[in-house]
Amino acid sequence: MAMDRSRRTSDPRKAAEAAFRSVTMKPAATEPAAPTSRPAVPGARESVTLRLDSAVLQHFQKDGPGWQDRINDALKKLAGV
Repeated sequence: MAMDRSRRTSDPRKAAEAAFRSVTMKPAATEPAAPTSRPAVPGARESVTLRLDSAVLQHFQKDGPGWQDRINDALKKLAGV
């Protein structure tokens, strides 16, 4: 019996997809990446965005410069820190 040469033994689509995946996929990481952020410094402050009511903001700003420190102190006292 003669071999039918019109039939392929492998699927060309599967072969193409496997070749594409091998080129485009990132290699699996063996170790978790080290954190890129710096370690926290004790007592250091962090910049944040905070939405406050106008009345609250006016209360702390009425005594002039240092209002952010006064808000920080009030929050620390309330939090028991």
